[in-house]
Amino acid sequence: MPNGILLALIAYASYSFSDAVIKSLGGQFTVFEIGFFSTLFAGCFLSFTKPGDERWRDFCRTKRPWAVQARALAGIASGVLSVFAFTTIPLAEVYALIFLAPLLVTILSTVILKEKVGPWRWLAVVAGFVGVMLVVRPGFRELHLGHLAAFANAFLAAISVILMRSLAQQEKRTTILGALVGYGLVFNGVGAAATSFALPNLGQLVWLMMAGLFTAGGQLLQLLAVKYAPANRIAPTHYSQIVWAVILGALFFQEYPDWLSLVGLAVVGASGLLTMVREEVRLGTVRWNPFSRTRL
Repeated sequence: MPNGILLALIAYASYSFSDAVIKSLGGQFTVFEIGFFSTLFAGCFLSFTKPGDERWRDFCRTKRPWAVQARALAGIASGVLSVFAFTTIPLAEVYALIFLAPLLVTILSTVILKEKVGPWRWLAVVAGFVGVMLVVRPGFRELHLGHLAAFANAFLAAISVILMRSLAQQEKRTTILGALVGYGLVFNGVGAAATSFALPNLGQLVWLMMAGLFTAGGQLLQLLAVKYAPANRIAPTHYSQIVWAVILGALFFQEYPDWLSLVGLAVVGASGLLTMVREEVRLGTVRWNPFSRTRL
């Protein structure tokens, strides 16, 4: 297996472990406090990964300030919603809804960027939504606010992807990341102070630090993966998180998807992969970048 693909698989496993840690903290802290500490520790670890020609103190110098702010705000909202979703509904169901993001990108691309979308990609969109229906089964199973939060997260992730397509070639990584971390700390800090802030004990603090470390580790490994393999080879590894959702949910949270849910998850993954394949056929490349994760 090429080194780049292996690094990407480990990166997405790291992200999944971060999400599992966040889920385990549900009920111990508010959504805002979990978001504050995970962002704080992720930001601390990521501060050591800046490119050599960039400086953190220059992160506020931006060429497209409104787009950078919009991307940061989407990331903040996405982070809060994802924490709420992970702490209220099963991991596999959260991922099934979040992985609608590539399909929502297809829809938004036609509206915002005026892109032409062929029948194969529309088929992938329809199949993806069918897959989610098989997992969530509205009308047959009780829906929670966590499901709505996960879907909103997917929508915000799609918005971020659209914004990143215009920002990737114009803004520094420290600018995009610095705005996301700074806004995240302020918003979650205020939210934690305004609700029921509880000072973590040493054990809880270690787990909060692990959530940030796994997120930062995933980001660093993604950046390294790009050096060893092209984007069109790395991008499909993104869907390995669906497998991790099933494994981690079963091992640590006694969440066992039935066969219909497993079929739905497979359909969601296949629809996303079909979107990538058709994009590569149409454009000759997959529009993926190592800073594609919406939230910290």
